[in-house]
Amino acid sequence: MKLLVGLGNPGAKYARNRHNIGFMAVDEIQERAGRFEPWKHKFLGEFSKGVLGDEKCILLKPSTFMNESGRSVAEAARFFKIGSSDIIVFHDELDLVPGKMKVKTGGGHAGHNGLRSIIAQAGGPDFVRVRIGIGHPGRKELVASYVLHDFGRADADWTEPLIDAMGRSCDYLVQVDAPRFMSEVARWVQPDKKGSSGGGQKKQDEKDKVTQSKAAKDFVVVKKKDGKTGNPFADILKKLKGDDD
Repeated sequence: MKLLVGLGNPGAKYARNRHNIGFMAVDEIQERAGRFEPWKHKFLGEFSKGVLGDEKCILLKPSTFMNESGRSVAEAARFFKIGSSDIIVFHDELDLVPGKMKVKTGGGHAGHNGLRSIIAQAGGPDFVRVRIGIGHPGRKELVASYVLHDFGRADADWTEPLIDAMGRSCDYLVQVDAPRFMSEVARWVQPDKKGSSGGGQKKQDEKDKVTQSKAAKDFVVVKKKDGKTGNPFADILKKLKGDDD
């Protein structure tokens, strides 16, 4: 049996926060798998029992707030007799660019208070972490405000495909096949292009990310009189071509 934990803060106020992407991931698994019971309140959180592949699983969203997540995880793990090596934690990761995901087993908490609490209260560090990149605001003093703010509209371009892909691929994760899980997630997020070589495509993707990042900083969106938003450069081109708005 596996215990899949999504980290976040409870309540509608925090639902779309960057810090809550762990909750979003397990919500997607619970909804997509179709073999899970409805959420129930227990173990200082919400849990759902079900099956992924041939593996019995418990999904858990602690309601203790992030800093006390370990209390909820410890209660559920004790009740179901699940060891730390069979715990999988989905959490936000500042040190990965938005949309990047990595899986690791063991290690420290790297300043993440949810992981810190689980390590302290739920049997040590030997659990699996699904690290979901949200990017870094650039300065340490901005981190708390950054993680407790909602994702922007543009973030939906990567959050929705990534969370969907994790829901589709989680069978491999509980089968202790992290490499296959990551490759399946990558396949769903960005299908291979016909005729492209892996290495060349990877370099091009990295180049595209740099270009897109720079473009995002330089891009300006303005509000028109009718309340719509638009790109001023596109508007200028339309006028030059004689097109109506």
